[in-house]
Amino acid sequence: MTGMDSTAPAGFDRNAVTRFAPSPTGELHLGNARTALFNYLLARRAGGRFLLRIEDTDAQRSQESHLAAVLADLRWLGLDWDAGPDREDDRGPYRQSQRGALYGRLFEALERQNAVYPCFCSPLELEAARRAQLGSGKPPRYAGTCRELSEEQRRGKRTQGLPATMRFRVPAGRRIEFVDLVHGPQSFLSDDIGDFVIRRADGTAAFFFSNAVDDASMGVTQVLRGEDHLANTPRQLLILEALGLRLPSYGHVSLILGPDGAPLSKRHGATSVREYRESGYRREALCNHLFRLGHSSGEHGLLDLESMARAFDPTHLGRAAAHFDAQQLRVWQKEAVHHLPADEARRWLAPELPAGLGEAAASAFVAAILPNVVLPEDARPWAQIVFGPPPAVAAEGEETIRNAGERYFAAATHAAAQSGNDLPAIASAVRAATGKKGAELYMPLRLALTGRSHGPELAPLLKAMPAGAAHARLARFA
Repeated sequence: MTGMDSTAPAGFDRNAVTRFAPSPTGELHLGNARTALFNYLLARRAGGRFLLRIEDTDAQRSQESHLAAVLADLRWLGLDWDAGPDREDDRGPYRQSQRGALYGRLFEALERQNAVYPCFCSPLELEAARRAQLGSGKPPRYAGTCRELSEEQRRGKRTQGLPATMRFRVPAGRRIEFVDLVHGPQSFLSDDIGDFVIRRADGTAAFFFSNAVDDASMGVTQVLRGEDHLANTPRQLLILEALGLRLPSYGHVSLILGPDGAPLSKRHGATSVREYRESGYRREALCNHLFRLGHSSGEHGLLDLESMARAFDPTHLGRAAAHFDAQQLRVWQKEAVHHLPADEARRWLAPELPAGLGEAAASAFVAAILPNVVLPEDARPWAQIVFGPPPAVAAEGEETIRNAGERYFAAATHAAAQSGNDLPAIASAVRAATGKKGAELYMPLRLALTGRSHGPELAPLLKAMPAGAAHARLARFA
């Protein structure tokens, strides 16, 4: 029994070429974003090339708006490509809808070898055969109905106007073997596969075909993709072998599951890159979380893409499913926010700041609240507290205000009138007048100034307030 072998190269290939090949039929899902990230890191780690190919042969579902959104999301993530639909080279075009001439030549080459044949079975007939196989306990695969039709029979069906797909003639008695970059040695029997469609009835190339031959013709050497494609690999290896094309090394990464172990879906919350981007998540946070989903690393801190590339190792890709953890993503988000340069933090929070706010006031406010912010929306109530009218004190804080007493607030108000929004000066005056310290000294001030018992550090917050704000807020209780 003959076999075929596609062995993964040891270590990192300095001429490595990887790719990400999305279909423009919807938003960029977190699972696809991780696939793009892993392929990008593998290429950059090896000093190779990262390609972007758009698999848009499904004309009914592919939309330009989806393509534009995918490109925008990839750019936001920082995953720049060396060649793609907007950066063509001699391996292109990088949109499959523009590669029909190449596919046509390769279909003809397979026809000359008698490696393919037309199939006139209707979807209804195929579904009936599938149900019959399942009912008898057999695995569903094409029964070979049209495999041995004579040329006269084929002409007759064409005369009747019956549409035909093109099926690949899977050789009998073969063992297809390859080494998966993640799952190790793999072995499939050709007799378990069944002849499969490589050209649709409308003449367009099917996924098995176009995906495989494009990888070969574009010089792709290593493919990381979801493990749901693992069973596709023997079919694609057979196609490439028949055409005498180079076989890439395949690695099939684990799927991303929700916390409950079910495939990640809308019921677990946001699932697209757009949703996280529009919510204010930093790309550094999302990339760091995805980097560690199904990939183990000794690097525990926040990494930029260059550092991730140095730390990325396909031998550290796990076979077990990865669980997306929204809380862990928030941890990375908090870490990313705390590393923001001042000017970038201002730009990030700009939509939450009052219109017309001066640069100095904006900088003071952002510096004050940034340690307590995870998402931009967290800044919204504090912008109202700092720049709006004196806030009401929460009911649970009213007793603290009463217990502080008039003498306390008289001293605080007088100090604010003299020193402005200077917390040390105000606290010093109150301490001298009342002898209070610790929480008894600072909690009534926090409540009177912000209306809340917890929040950002009070001194910088007070500095961000408009001139006279501290005096006006304290005077309410004097």
